[in-house]
Amino acid sequence: MKNKSGSFIEWLIPFCFILCAGWLIWHLPAFTLDWVPPDQSQADNLRGLHHRNDVTPGMSGPFGGEADWVDYLALLGLPIFLYIGIRTVRRAPMEFESWRPADRVSVFIGRVTMMMIILLTSVMLYEVLLRYVFEAPTLWANELSLWLAGFVFLCAGLYAMQQRSHIRIFLLYDICPRWMQRLFDTISTVLIVLFAFFLVYGGYGEALDKLWRWETFGTAFDPPIPATLKPTVLIIVSLVAIQAVVNLISDWNAEPVIHTAADDIDQDELEKIRAAVGAEGVGDLDVTRGSIQGNQTERN
Repeated sequence: MKNKSGSFIEWLIPFCFILCAGWLIWHLPAFTLDWVPPDQSQADNLRGLHHRNDVTPGMSGPFGGEADWVDYLALLGLPIFLYIGIRTVRRAPMEFESWRPADRVSVFIGRVTMMMIILLTSVMLYEVLLRYVFEAPTLWANELSLWLAGFVFLCAGLYAMQQRSHIRIFLLYDICPRWMQRLFDTISTVLIVLFAFFLVYGGYGEALDKLWRWETFGTAFDPPIPATLKPTVLIIVSLVAIQAVVNLISDWNAEPVIHTAADDIDQDELEKIRAAVGAEGVGDLDVTRGSIQGNQTERN
């Protein structure tokens, strides 16, 4: 298992993936009009939305229609960057030691989520700069922040499931024998899968309708937040259920883990503190003990 992380390509590929995905989402009405056109009135409304938001107006496409060359290049680049990202992602030292193909997908989505957090922070800082320094606020920063935050919230849930970092109560779990722990794990996984199934079964009609109509937020910027986040909820919840099954299989023969308060301590940070203060805690950063020793010396 590779555990070296942080190379340049690991951050470049998620950024390229976000660019392709963002372009496709913004121009998705073009593909809807070309591939599965709705009825005439709805098609006219969708065409008006697309022409208003088209980043490359007037550019022709390889097959005619509304989608142009850049749209198809983004469509081609999305699976390519997804594949490269899954192949090149590496487990960081503090991440959970599980590396099945489904784990690679979840960790790569986690890297994409981290990049979206950087983009979200950049948008907010840009808005603050324009609003309070130049007194020229934008019409799009607030809605774009909400849009990105929605994707971050959803994708972070998948990464948390892969890392086993979701909220769990171990008081009863830790005192049970291993066979009963497996039973608890199986029950929780079945409940997650059932929840995902019924959520998708009950919500796909509404999500598809919002996507088909390209429902927007109704503001000056008017981003398609309902049209994109509703289907994303169902997709991510399905992936979370799959990841829960993968976790169950991966942890089935694992040794039982006794959870303590020490689990919340970052081992890397602890090692840095030990190196800074010395093996016996008398380094330069050990202010408390140094002060005590200094006072004792003065008294003697």
